Amino acid sequence: MESKRQQKFAGVIQKDLAEIFQREGANLLPNTMVTITKVRVTSDLAIARVYLSFFNSTNNTLSLNTIKAHAGEIRYKLGSRIKDQARIVPQLEFFVDDTSDYVEKMDRIFDKISKEPRQPDEPSQED
Repeated sequence: MESKRQQKFAGVIQKDLAEIFQREGANLLPNTMVTITKVRVTSDLAIARVYLSFFNSTNNTLSLNTIKAHAGEIRYKLGSRIKDQARIVPQLEFFVDDTSDYVEKMDRIFDKISKEPRQPDEPSQED
């Protein structure tokens, strides 16, 4: 369970990282839009787990690896933005948020189930 402090700090990081990716994301990943879907911060605020979603990307793993390769640079830019709000700049860990893929998969399963013929209920045996 995240504390209010963790949630507030995660919100600050998410907002500032979103601005960084909006301004400079095209340099890292041309023709790809990066969305920060969620940020989770450890209780000591030392590590921020950042969940990303990529739009118009042909290979999410390659996009994620590109972001990870520039993590130090991104952390530095984040630090310059939050230096007045935090004592330390958290270490950034990036992950692909596959929630939308999961939702699509579940939708396909439910569609398949709804198209199958229904089994008639067994008649009750009355004495």
